Amino acid sequence: MSDSRAPGAGSCLGRRPLRRSWCELLEGRVKRQKFNPEREQKLKEAALHLLRSHQNLDDLLLEVEGPQCKKLCLSKYIDCDSSEAYSSPSTSFIGSALQDQASRLGVPVGILSARMAASSIGEICETTGLSSPTVLLNLEQRKKLSSLIETAQYLLANSMFCRLSFCQELWKVQKPLALEAVWHLHIQNIVSLQELLERHSDMQALVVWLCRNLGLLCEQMEAPSPSADVARAVLADFVRMFVLRGFQENLDLKRNAEQEKLPQVAAAVLQSLLNASLEALAAGEQDVSVAPGPAQCWLTVFSGHMYCSVIATETLKRYFSHTLMQILTYNPVLKVSDAIQMQREWTFVRTSPLLTSLYCRLFSVLSPEELLGCMQEVLDMHEVNWRHVLSCMSTLVVCLPDAQQLVRDWVARLVAHAFESFDPESLVPAFLIIRQAALEGPTMFPPYTDWFKATFGSARGPHSRSKKALVFLFTFLSDLVPFEPPQYLKVHLLHPPLVPERLRPLLTDYIALARTRMADLKVSIEDMGLYEDLSSAGSATEPHSQALQDVEKALEVFTHTGRIPVAVMEASIFRRPYYLSHFLPALLTPRVLPKIPDPREAFIESLKRADKIPLFLYLDYRQACSTAEEKKQETPVEEAEPSCASGALGALEAALGGLRAAMVDPVRHDVVSAHIATISEKLRTALDPSEDSVKVPEIQLHVPTSELGKPEQAVGLLLTCFCQSLVAASSFAPLQRQGPWAALFVKLLCGRALLPAVLTRLCQLLLHQGPCLNTPHLVGLAALAVHLSELGPMLPHVDVGLPSSAQGFSVASFLDGLLPCRTGKSLLFCMRFCTAAISYALCKSPSGFCAAPLDRFSLGLVKKFQFVVLRLFSEAREPPCLDVTGDLLWRPLCLPSTDWTRAALRLWRHRTFRELLKEKEFQLTYRDWLQLELGIPPEVDILSDIERRDFHQWAIHQCYLPEPASAGGCDGDLEVACSILTEAVIDFFQSSRSYDHLENSDLVPGGRAVNQDILSRLQEMVAELELGRSGAARGHFLFQIFCRRLQALGNMSTVAAHLQRQRELLLHKRILLGLPPSMLFTSLQGQPAAVDCDEFLHFVNSELRNFSHGGALTHDITAHFFRGLLSTCLRGQDPPLLVNLTLATCQTECPIILTSALLWWPCLEPVLTCQWKQHSQSPLPRALQQLAEARDLAKSFLSLDTTLPIPRPTWVFAASLHFAIQQALREQGRRELKRLDFEREEVVLFLFFFSMMGLLSTYLAPSEAIDPLKTLDVCAEILECLERRKVPWLALFQLTETGAGLGRVLLRVASDQHIRLLPLAFFSLLPRLDPNALIREAAFLHVAVDMYLKLIRLFVAGETSTLPTLATQSQQYQNQASVGARHSPHPSTRWGMASIPCVSPHWGGFQAGSCGPDDAPGPAAVPGQGQASCHTASSAEEPRVTTSAERIHLSCPVALLCSHTP
Repeated sequence: MSDSRAPGAGSCLGRRPLRRSWCELLEGRVKRQKFNPEREQKLKEAALHLLRSHQNLDDLLLEVEGPQCKKLCLSKYIDCDSSEAYSSPSTSFIGSALQDQASRLGVPVGILSARMAASSIGEICETTGLSSPTVLLNLEQRKKLSSLIETAQYLLANSMFCRLSFCQELWKVQKPLALEAVWHLHIQNIVSLQELLERHSDMQALVVWLCRNLGLLCEQMEAPSPSADVARAVLADFVRMFVLRGFQENLDLKRNAEQEKLPQVAAAVLQSLLNASLEALAAGEQDVSVAPGPAQCWLTVFSGHMYCSVIATETLKRYFSHTLMQILTYNPVLKVSDAIQMQREWTFVRTSPLLTSLYCRLFSVLSPEELLGCMQEVLDMHEVNWRHVLSCMSTLVVCLPDAQQLVRDWVARLVAHAFESFDPESLVPAFLIIRQAALEGPTMFPPYTDWFKATFGSARGPHSRSKKALVFLFTFLSDLVPFEPPQYLKVHLLHPPLVPERLRPLLTDYIALARTRMADLKVSIEDMGLYEDLSSAGSATEPHSQALQDVEKALEVFTHTGRIPVAVMEASIFRRPYYLSHFLPALLTPRVLPKIPDPREAFIESLKRADKIPLFLYLDYRQACSTAEEKKQETPVEEAEPSCASGALGALEAALGGLRAAMVDPVRHDVVSAHIATISEKLRTALDPSEDSVKVPEIQLHVPTSELGKPEQAVGLLLTCFCQSLVAASSFAPLQRQGPWAALFVKLLCGRALLPAVLTRLCQLLLHQGPCLNTPHLVGLAALAVHLSELGPMLPHVDVGLPSSAQGFSVASFLDGLLPCRTGKSLLFCMRFCTAAISYALCKSPSGFCAAPLDRFSLGLVKKFQFVVLRLFSEAREPPCLDVTGDLLWRPLCLPSTDWTRAALRLWRHRTFRELLKEKEFQLTYRDWLQLELGIPPEVDILSDIERRDFHQWAIHQCYLPEPASAGGCDGDLEVACSILTEAVIDFFQSSRSYDHLENSDLVPGGRAVNQDILSRLQEMVAELELGRSGAARGHFLFQIFCRRLQALGNMSTVAAHLQRQRELLLHKRILLGLPPSMLFTSLQGQPAAVDCDEFLHFVNSELRNFSHGGALTHDITAHFFRGLLSTCLRGQDPPLLVNLTLATCQTECPIILTSALLWWPCLEPVLTCQWKQHSQSPLPRALQQLAEARDLAKSFLSLDTTLPIPRPTWVFAASLHFAIQQALREQGRRELKRLDFEREEVVLFLFFFSMMGLLSTYLAPSEAIDPLKTLDVCAEILECLERRKVPWLALFQLTETGAGLGRVLLRVASDQHIRLLPLAFFSLLPRLDPNALIREAAFLHVAVDMYLKLIRLFVAGETSTLPTLATQSQQYQNQASVGARHSPHPSTRWGMASIPCVSPHWGGFQAGSCGPDDAPGPAAVPGQGQASCHTASSAEEPRVTTSAERIHLSCPVALLCSHTP
């Protein structure tokens, strides 16, 4: 400042010190001058000009703090942290200073400012006090850099800063640049990373600098530091820039040389750092003490979400594909032979977690097809690192289940290409890949054994095309033999390729070579187990241990199928040394035999019966078991197993604990997948790896014993871990971000050895302990049910032991059945479970229902949720007034204090759930609602009677009646609603399914209580429907339903079908009895008025008639008919006439109605009389009076000696007389029938028919009230009367419905079963008649033959309908009878007997004579084809004259035929 001092200042230099402070200079002037604002402003400008002219600009840019008054107070303008900072004055001041300096130097201000800024950054980045280089700034450096950047931004905004010069000057700085400083320049838009890197002159040096600094950055990120967030941001931005510049598609063709350098630099840096990471991983695998260090940090950059908002998907895929190729081709030193021998060490579990994590991150961006395409390209074009290729394949199979089929298809293409070009280079990767995938276990990939058999074990294999192909295959397999592990040699030897006979030497040579190799390895194929997993990654099992595992698996298959397993049968023939030396000793281990034979004992006995156990071994086993029973305390074999099992289960429990701990960060799919793979390996060790190799068509569930086996214990651990892990993961991340861990875990539970125990445990938890489950268990099991339903088509069916489930239930249907809706507690539990399951399925998809696969939703759970919500919450029955559109909340459901009512209603009103209900299959239809409602007994219902009635009325009349049929409603048709309700009631009572008692599921369908409330609703609806019916006759919906259902049942070819039809008819009758009796009739308007009941009469003739016994219906349906008849007719103009006309119709069309009225008249008369007199003062109609008169006349017939007039029709009187005789037999035991000789022939003939029906009824339904012998005596007496009066009675056994004869009436009175048993009645009565008199009957011969054939048919097959009746063959039989009538019987041949069923009069039935094995009775036993003595005769060699008693006993139409033979 000496150059610019004021004039006159020199006089002061002598009196004062040479240099004074600025304050001293201004001290006196403040006092002497007055305040003037204009002068003050000029003074400030002068001062600033002075400073600009003589200030050091380099120091000025770095001046951010310091004591005041030592740097001219410039800190107030530059220090960003000062409370007195003024941003605008400082930046404007610096800008003015730079402009002045640039004008004096003659350089552009932009270049000058860029040079000074670069120099300043170098000063800032200079390390202070640190012995090692660093890439991050400390707090002081960041403050200085922030102020500098603020100034640079001002200069840029005012066009006083040159970016190009700044980049060039920055690389000229001698001091090392900190990576963070470069990053700050990028994010503050001073200069981008791309611009900065493109201006570097030496590309190689730039790559070295970037690799060194990025490596240092990764190292510093590993150490705990407050700058960790900054470091991650720095790394992410650099990597994004590298990926963007290195792998973006080049669309700009006018790029300069600097722009062309950057993609090469980016690719080189990324590759160098990847190689360094892979090298660190390889060193860490060789020496566990070597920590991966920066490699772990660098591998975190392969996260798709880090690039999604910046880089296009295609660019990212190119980068990830390039990275995968670099990994697979890194350091390719291993040969194929090394891969064959070592690949079992490269499974998912045994691979470095960092490497599997890297694979998973790459898989998150690349699709399975793209991954396999990349691997195919690598295998075709490059030398590969087999360790990385095969470990990548293991990770692909484990972490991407959808890729399994793609892998199989890829391998199939490789094999096909290899055999087309005979190129082993294509066959090698196919074998290695399929083996590597199989090493992950059968839950992840099919075993290698299955693939080898499917590919080369049939004539369709690629090797079967030509001899050259077969030679190629065996040459390839032979080349592998020196390196093959023994388990694969076992596969090739036990399941060799299919070879034509002429080329068998090729196979023989290979077998010899393989056996030599196994001998060198000291492995015996004879000691291999029956169910050994030949392609597992586990170590070889000792023969004794393998035999124990084979025994357990054979017992499991035997329990499922009831047959000796095929593997055991084959081993007993083809592998006899192992079978005798290992398998049988393991099976026949001495033990205390149970009192009730268990499956093991049944299996042993089955083998013994099949001669598969040598007698001496079996006797030794039985003797040792007897000894063990005497010494029960000695069980050394059973003591050794629990310790081993507990150790394996302990390892499994530890692995499950690791998974629970990993759930604090469920987003890290790689870590979670690694834990699940570990659990899979531990589980296989605990349960035996061969247990999943046996396929069973369906799962049979049994009640577990008190002693839990290893599968049950493992299932308990797995289910607990799944529930706890799900709750833990849900507290840290939403469901859609948790990845596929739950699906992978559930897939472990679906192994064939484990799934039965899982389903049994679910049955225990849900069915018996459901209301007691806490919230974590409930939501966990609900999620498990969702995943099991999703896997449904892949799982076997479940057999719960119900006779109605011949095909078994799907897993989804089985789980649906474990949620009964019966009691209040079960309804509330079902509501909670369904809420959790549906919420889980919806929340699992990122876009709700629209993105969720439909198979994720169980139809049963969705429908039960609708049913329960509508039933329990009346507010849900109203149209949803609020359409909830927010996200469904899953996390609150996992809390113990969950409000399930609120959660259920929120889900009910939610938009995504309402969209789900628009799908037709998920709608709760009227029929579904009825089935669920019928299952709730009113006595245990949570609703009161009034609430239940209101709910029924709302559901039927407001919800389903107006709904269209397409939505599960009734289209407003009340008759349709009644029809569906009726069928639902019948289906409900017919169903024998019960999940409440799986251990005792043989339920009697009729044992279900009738839901009276539902029947009341049906009665109300039918009454309303009847009131609205028009006078025109139309079919009643009930009989249409009955007819349709009975037609669907088909014929009654079996006893089971007959019983099912009877049960169906019983339900139909119960429904009819529960409805108003007037519904059986329809009043027809017109002149004259009439009553229509044709449908009911047809139903009686076709179906209910077969429920009759002795020619009458049951009392309930009879009374129901007559009460309905009177009720309907009394509404007409002439009730007596309507009744008479209706009963006249019944007399001709349905006579069993009248016979039933006669039987039950003592009970009917007071009821009908009372009902009639309530509406009419006239006497009963004439038709009813005739029934009463017939009844009274029958009683008089038995008690009076006078002859009374017989009313018409005669069969009515005969029926009444028959019932009177039956009552007399019950009350008095016997009644003489001598007056029959004076009655009309028609009466006696009808009476004989009714008596035979009564006789057959005593056989079918024995009763203590009536002795069958007495009934037989009555029939015989009536028959004797017919014989005395020469009345032709044989026509009763050849009745037909043609014409208006006897058959039309009598066949409609008796049931079909009684008609089929007429041969039994015929031969029961035949011994009571004189054979000589019978022979003289012209029609007897062909009637007897017809009855005989039908009796044989009954005896053999119980069916007579297939035989033609005599009516259709009358001419043929008449010719035979005319021939026989001209021959007299021969005494020596009349009683010659074939071995036939003989009738015994002692019990009224028939007995089969003792027949030899070649003389079985049947329709083919035509008389006259040979004679054999009946075993009831005294001797066949010495014929003698039989007594009359013997003749009666041996009476037979065969004998009669023989006597007529010429």
